[in-house]
Amino acid sequence: MAEKTPSKFQQAITGTWHGLPSVFEVDGTHVGFNKVDRESKFEDGVTTYYMRTHFQNVGPLRYRFDMGSEQMAFGVIDSDQNRVYCGPDFMGSGRPYGMLVDSNYYSPGWNTDLRTLNLVLPERQIQVYSSELYEGPVMAAVFNGIYIVTQDHETNPATQQRVDDFIESERRNAKKPFTLPVKVSGQWTGVLETYNGDQELLGTTDVQITYTPLTLLSARMDVTMSGVINRQFSYQRSHNGAVHKFEGPDVWGNGRSYGRYLFSTQHFYGEPQKIRARDTIIDDNYALCAVWQFFEGNKETFTCFGVMDWAPGDTVLEARYAG
Repeated sequence: MAEKTPSKFQQAITGTWHGLPSVFEVDGTHVGFNKVDRESKFEDGVTTYYMRTHFQNVGPLRYRFDMGSEQMAFGVIDSDQNRVYCGPDFMGSGRPYGMLVDSNYYSPGWNTDLRTLNLVLPERQIQVYSSELYEGPVMAAVFNGIYIVTQDHETNPATQQRVDDFIESERRNAKKPFTLPVKVSGQWTGVLETYNGDQELLGTTDVQITYTPLTLLSARMDVTMSGVINRQFSYQRSHNGAVHKFEGPDVWGNGRSYGRYLFSTQHFYGEPQKIRARDTIIDDNYALCAVWQFFEGNKETFTCFGVMDWAPGDTVLEARYAG
């Protein structure tokens, strides 16, 4: 019998991941943080996931989710088709698409059903994480944040300092709202790794988004996708606080932002097509980390993800004068 080896995703996440995920109320209000160190280890033919959490939030969610200082440890049936979580802390599964895992599992301690997206960006040495927590169909909270990985944190003072500096930067940045440029036009461009509904890598899709502010709270988006996915569509987007709207002509839908993260659903007019998206602003230059899942008639057709970089253009909302 061949010796069992860890999955490609398991190999990619080797090390200890350090982060300071934010805790949000369902309306998008930031109520604090959860200091997390987590590690997934493949040893003696089995995989175990370890998590150490330290909640630093306020209000009812603090008392719901803070379960003390004991380390979470749960078994994982590891594969590149499904990662099955066997408890006691989490039970459910995750679907890997290369460096992305889309998971749905249940937490008995938190009494919530979680939909979690973890995307590793090796070129940026980060992992972009989010969890939506539900009681049946009703959302109870949202966690999200960025992680970095280390291999020698316990023994290397320089690594420990790097982690401390990163955690402090997350404490500053995690509360920033999902606000795109207000007065300046420009373009996002990037390459999205693209998989089909059977988790098979098909190739890449080039994306270009031309962005034109219309008012201080609205803008026009013209999207061109080429490669595995070939589409062109336009829509007007607007937001009022954390509530975002997409109102045609080609795409209609809405979303809600939780700090730097925007979760949305966008329906194509006159077609059985939609996009379920998670977009994250990952730096001060408006770089967008996109996870877009395409559906036709509620059946998954494509999952694509990657980073789109921002290039500013002209200021289109100039100072105005009367007389």
